Amino acid sequence: MGLLKLRKNKKFSYTPRYFDDKGEGNPFEIKHKFDEHRKTIGNNGFKTKLNNALEDYKNPDKKANKRVLIIVAILILVFLFIIDFDLSIFFS
Repeated sequence: MGLLKLRKNKKFSYTPRYFDDKGEGNPFEIKHKFDEHRKTIGNNGFKTKLNNALEDYKNPDKKANKRVLIIVAILILVFLFIIDFDLSIFFS
């Protein structure tokens, strides 16, 4: 009656080569680089994640925000130069 039984999976005693023996975490777990700095990662509820994301959005880093605005302005000027837009309409 081997037709109705399923085969069992083979089990191996594999240990990763570069896994530290201190037992810190699971060696097979894939984590992102900045997971420990994010509030929205974890088994929190949807409402908690949404509140944390809105809190992070309301208190942005001022330097990063300024840098993004400068980069966007430079890209817009380069685009206007490429399409040969006449900037003299803004200046009298």
